[in-house]
Amino acid sequence: MHTEQTCTITISCADRVGIVAAVSRFIADRGGWITEANHHSDRALKRFFMRQVVTASSLAERDVSLDRFQREFTPIARGFDMTWSISDSSVRKRAVILVSKYDHCLADLLYRWKAGELPCDIPCVISNHDDLRAFVEGHGIAYHHVPVPKNEEGKRTAFEQVERLFVDSRGDVMVLARYMQVLPWEMTTRYPGRIINIHHSFLPSFTGARPYHQAFARGVKLIGATSHYVTEDLDEGPIIEQDVLRIDHGDTEDDLIRYGRDIEKSVLARGLKYHIEDRVLLAGNRTVVFR
Repeated sequence: MHTEQTCTITISCADRVGIVAAVSRFIADRGGWITEANHHSDRALKRFFMRQVVTASSLAERDVSLDRFQREFTPIARGFDMTWSISDSSVRKRAVILVSKYDHCLADLLYRWKAGELPCDIPCVISNHDDLRAFVEGHGIAYHHVPVPKNEEGKRTAFEQVERLFVDSRGDVMVLARYMQVLPWEMTTRYPGRIINIHHSFLPSFTGARPYHQAFARGVKLIGATSHYVTEDLDEGPIIEQDVLRIDHGDTEDDLIRYGRDIEKSVLARGLKYHIEDRVLLAGNRTVVFR
């Protein structure tokens, strides 16, 4: 299936009159054909968020390259004190996946990737176990086994190797697909908004390693999963996507875990897709997601 090449501009800045007009006029003056436009004014933060998708061919007709666009837009961005970026859809983001032994999220991501539902490259998968090597390599993807010892020195060395693999593979985003290790805070602070985790609970409820058991003990009627960016505060990063499923008193702990796996897969896949399509903008500890 042919997909037209596009450029996506994302912007956040203090809210004020004239932002949409200035950006739209700039694009129009360069022959840009806007195919998707999203705006949001956050009154609590007093900030404005924007996402514009422009066909690359319309800019090319006026000989407007990505470099020229960036250079000429910079004065406008400075005038509004914008945090902004522009990306080219022909340059696919590179997602490095981390996984432990639970393979349902990994298997779902690889299926969607192979089917063309996730427009990204997956240069490698990193795991603290060697169990999934044959499965991953069968997809033509490099597999790196990096054991994580329990002692602090061993952990530090292991995570240094994980980060080195991420950098060497030119990773844009790190995806924790049920990676059952806590990343060091130094790593999370170096990559803000670039590490996505799937938590098997509807955060902020039931944090930690055994949320389904906590949910069962509390007799909840809804269980869920949460895709969020990783920060130094465990399970408290900005939320990208969530979903829930209704349960009742007849469901066991094993039922909750089984149901939850289905939710985890879809929530992680949606969260990653939103990220690689530049649909997620950070707003403090929250996100603006232009679905």
